[in-house]
Order: sequence, then C-alpha cells, then structure tokens
Amino acid sequence: MPQSFNSLRDYLTFLEQRGQIHRVTAEVDWDLEVTQIADVLIKEGNKPALLFENIKDSSMPLCINLFGTTDRMAWALGVDDLDELVVRLQKILNMAQSPPTGWMEKIRALGDLAKIASNQPKVVQNAPCQEVVLTGEDIDLFELPILKCWPDDAGRFITLPLVVTRDPDTGSRNVGIYRMQVFDKKTTGMHWQTHKVGAQHERSGKTKGLRRLEAAVALGSDPATIWAGSVPFPPGIDEFAAAGLIREKSVELVRCKTVDLEVPAHAEIILEGYVDLDERQLEGPFGDHTGYYSQAEMYSVFHITAITRRSDSIYPTIVVGRPPSEDYFMGKATERIMLPLLQLVLPEVQDINMPAEGVFHNLLIVSIKKEYPGHAQKVMHAIWGLGLLQLTKLIVVVDEFVDVQDLSEVAWRVTNNIDARRDLSFVDGPVDDLDHASSGWRYGSKAGIDATRKLKGEESSRDWPDDVVMSETIKGMVERRWGEYGL
Repeated sequence: MPQSFNSLRDYLTFLEQRGQIHRVTAEVDWDLEVTQIADVLIKEGNKPALLFENIKDSSMPLCINLFGTTDRMAWALGVDDLDELVVRLQKILNMAQSPPTGWMEKIRALGDLAKIASNQPKVVQNAPCQEVVLTGEDIDLFELPILKCWPDDAGRFITLPLVVTRDPDTGSRNVGIYRMQVFDKKTTGMHWQTHKVGAQHERSGKTKGLRRLEAAVALGSDPATIWAGSVPFPPGIDEFAAAGLIREKSVELVRCKTVDLEVPAHAEIILEGYVDLDERQLEGPFGDHTGYYSQAEMYSVFHITAITRRSDSIYPTIVVGRPPSEDYFMGKATERIMLPLLQLVLPEVQDINMPAEGVFHNLLIVSIKKEYPGHAQKVMHAIWGLGLLQLTKLIVVVDEFVDVQDLSEVAWRVTNNIDARRDLSFVDGPVDDLDHASSGWRYGSKAGIDATRKLKGEESSRDWPDDVVMSETIKGMVERRWGEYGL
C-alpha cells in the first residue's frame, strides 16, 4: 500500500525503491534538451521519472515526469488506484449530507471528524525550505535549472510553481499553478488567467487601492500538495487543507521571511515577493498544454524579495505540449475527484471523462441517467455554470450504460445517435485564455452534443431501435462449448 509523503524527496525515494526513477549523470542542457528527453519518454508510456544530476550552468539537480503514469499519479496521492480517492471523498460528502442517526454511527462519525480536523494545516517555526536564505543582490533565478521548453518560447519558464496569495477582501488563501516566465534575475511573469483565483485576488487588490499583492511560490512540495495546487476546487476550499485530507496527514507550513504568507515547510525552494498591481509586461509565447504556442500577451509581473531553499535543493519541473504530456495524468486525477463533487449538484451524472485529446478543458464526456425530454440539455447548461467548467468547449452527453472511458464506444454512440439540427446546442460565453480558435480573446462559442437515446417529446417521430446484442442463452452455450470448436 502506498504511503503519504512529507516531501518531494520522500516521494523520490519511494519511486527509486520501485525502480521508477532513472538518474541521468551526463550533462544535459536546460535549453530544449531536457524537454525532448522527457517528451519522448512520456509519449512512449510507462517510462520512469527522471532525475538529472548534471544540468548545464546549474549545480542543482532537476526532476521531471514525476506524475507521468497512472500508477505514479495514484502513488503520489497515497493510493493504489485513483478511484480510491473517489470513495474517500464520497464518504466525507455523505457524512455532510446525511448526518449520522444511531449511536454507533455517531461514534464512527466523531472519529472521522476528529481525523479530518487533525489533517488541517499546521504552522511550524523551523523548516527545511529555509535552510538557506538569499536576499538583495544574492537573489539570482538563473542559478536554478529553469527550462526553456520549446524552440519558439519567449524564454525560460517555471512550469510547476505553487503560487500562494491571499484575498485582500476576505484574507482567505489560494494556491494555484501559474506558469512564470523569467524576465531577469529577480522578476518573472505571473500568468494567472482571467478566470483563476489569483487573478481575482489581483482585481480585489486594485479595487481596494492597493499597489502590491504579496505572493509566495513553492517549488517542490510533497506530491499531493503539488497536485492540489492544480485542482479547480470550489470557492472557499483551502488547497493545503485539501492536500491534508488526501494525504491523511497535515501539511506543515512556515511563515515566509519577507512577506505575510505561509508556505509548505518541506518544499525544496521558496520564492517570496509581490505583484505590482500597476505593472504589466509582455509574456510569452509559450508552448502550452494545448499543443500550440499561446500568444504573447500582457501579464502581471512578480518581483522577488527573497529566495529560501534547502541546502541541497532539487528543482522540480514539468513539460507540457501536445497531449499526452505529464499534466494529462494530473488532470485525470482531478477528473476522478471532480466526479463526486459534480454529483452533489447533478446526481443524475454517472461518470465523466476528460480525455487527453481534449486537453482537459476542451472536451467533457458525461454519462447520465436520463429521465425526461431535454435532460441532456439541462446537464450541459448546469455544467457550463459550474466554476472553471464554464470554459468547457464541447460537452458530449451519453446514456448511463455507455462507458465514457471507451472513446471508441463514445464515437459510435455520437455518430449514430444524433440528428445534427436537433441534438447540437450552441452557447456563447467565457472561454479559456489559451483558446486560440475562439472568435475573441476569452470569449467565444461552445457546443453541446446530446448523444442519448431520444424520448417521446424530443422531436423524433420514430421508435428508437435496440442495440444489436446476442442473447445470454446463446452466449453461455458458446462459452461452454468453446473447446469443441478447436479455435
């Protein structure tokens, strides 16, 4: 049974014990070479994570492809199978929805609640991530083995940062992953897109008349906390608390040296600083997870006031590009944990799939227990009204008996079950910042496809045919006689 991990290096040790780490001792260039090596391995499938021990121009080792298989993604979250996370979350949600009644149920619930409470973040006084403290002229981002990933990238990009900010209005914390282009030794871009919480904090700061928004960036936290930073949790959920629930162990935090924020104590590297709310700089292009270069746009600028780190720190990174890439496996874990949350508001939903080809937010396939005419359209519009699911470009709705994880079956159902005029729905609304195909930046058209069986009242004058399947009697007989056929 996998375990929860306090740090990135605990996870690396775990992977090495299972033959899931390959150490590269030859000198490798941060400029494109690391990307090519990692991309080849990830697309071949079931290849080990990589620890580069000799990166050009840096004394710091670099690790990549930590999450690049289904097994490694599950192990990172302390389970053997990602569906175990669904069961764990459903238990918590059921407890919230249906309070226990009997004495034994109440006693068990008290134990569960105590366990949840014990997994909340804890602030400590001393931390490995502050063994070395660099300020002033000692700050130099170029000492880190930050990658230039693709030939037309505008420069070197930090691709796996946990960016911590605080809401100027409520004081609530947010942790998100936003790429950061290195501009010079002390400044980077902060690519928090319009619909992300970091951008909301920036807008709140401007409304209050603030000149700066403090921010801290954790590089190389434990794997569950890294993943939690990538998840579009519902508003009000603290990512560090969520990571504690997933790990079933508190995330230890430490207060930063130069800003009023807390960061994971066992991280490898911390960048402390602020975003100037009156400043913008051209950021990009960048070879993105869509498989296309995102265009250069004006984005916020992050100024570093301190770098703290372990004395023997390891730099973690990720490469995105044409799917499947490593972020696909992180997205599939998010998909699994999103299912029970979606079912809270849409109980008719049976399963969802966000395939690699849809780069997570471009395609959502959902199976429903259909009960009335227009049910598929109701689900589409409800999904477009839920958080970052509002950005989904294409929603495909199928019946409950369809395996949404089987793209061949989905394609068969879609191409056979639709009348284009009746079953395609179009809406206009917000789209992802990175969507290059939309009619405008951040705004465009989205579509829904109703590939369910049609009921009376759904503009179908003909009876719906049955699937072609063999009778169970004949299937059983053939299975018993298989040996007689000499096949």
